[in-house]
Amino acid sequence: MADETPPVDEMHYEQLAQDALRGVIRSALERAALPEGIPGAHHFYVTFKTKAPGVSVPPDVMAKYPDEMTVVLQHQYWDLKVEQDRFSVMLKFGGMPKVLSMPYTAVTRFYDPSVQFLLQFESPAMVEEVADEPEAEADASPPPPTGDDGPKVVSLDQFRKK
Repeated sequence: MADETPPVDEMHYEQLAQDALRGVIRSALERAALPEGIPGAHHFYVTFKTKAPGVSVPPDVMAKYPDEMTVVLQHQYWDLKVEQDRFSVMLKFGGMPKVLSMPYTAVTRFYDPSVQFLLQFESPAMVEEVADEPEAEADASPPPPTGDDGPKVVSLDQFRKK
């Protein structure tokens, strides 16, 4: 009798695809960080989890956005610093400049409404969730199959301008 267990994705293709798409965000932000800024009518809505590991948000901003926050990069942003695994930017809140810093893994949505380009990502584990998990759970068995064990195909057609 043949073994009927589903194949294990030891290449972690879903994570590789997520990482590659986060590279699109990094490239767009690198362009925005150039002296000429964001070209044309482009502008970015970046949504991120405020409690994701590696996120740095001032306490008063965190109090207003304890879970998730969307920032707009269009005309008024300063000191955009783009690194390999994270970025930081200064924005004004109530007229006061505040620096926000986050790894790309904290981003759940990146949207450029000028061309209807949208990337969505799985939510990262939050700082409390990571702290609450006992180490023994790291070796826990995977969740049972959901019935959708086929290949994961990401269609880019839905993101293309028609």
